Amino acid sequence: MKIIPGRLDGILIIEPKVFEDSRGFFYESYNCKVLSEYGIELNFVQDNHSRSVRNTLRGLHYQINPGQDKLVRVTCGEVWDVVVDIRQKSPTFGQWESFRLSAANKKQLFVPKGFAHGFCVLSDWAEFQYKCSAYWSPADERGIIWNDPDLGIDWPVAEPVLSAKDRVNPPFRAMIPYF
Repeated sequence: MKIIPGRLDGILIIEPKVFEDSRGFFYESYNCKVLSEYGIELNFVQDNHSRSVRNTLRGLHYQINPGQDKLVRVTCGEVWDVVVDIRQKSPTFGQWESFRLSAANKKQLFVPKGFAHGFCVLSDWAEFQYKCSAYWSPADERGIIWNDPDLGIDWPVAEPVLSAKDRVNPPFRAMIPYF
């Protein structure tokens, strides 16, 4: 595995070593020992798997009490993945970073607590999988509106397919500081 720090502190891009031949490919998608060498020493307690159609935008989501670390990847299709630093004392508070994750590039993204996270589907459909360090808690789920002008995220879709909940997420300025 090759692990590359993102621009925002704590974000890691994970590029697996892929073995390909005429039969297909093989790679390690998770190795606790390797990740611990980069400070990721977590007990992932929940795996999630979603399938979404083109232009679906999910996010920007985060959990509080205690928050969730996530290890995300795409196993079918392609997405444009976004993280927003919501750690108030961070020098990059309110900044965002984006990544293309796809079944073809096999990259993964480590998103630590203190980041809001979302993605937009670029292919006809995509399957998105993520490991979480804490169980999903509806009472602790929070969101930020996807098109917040203060964040200025340059989403690659003008009219995304959104859930009812994501249509009414509050703006970044209204976010209660938790991290």
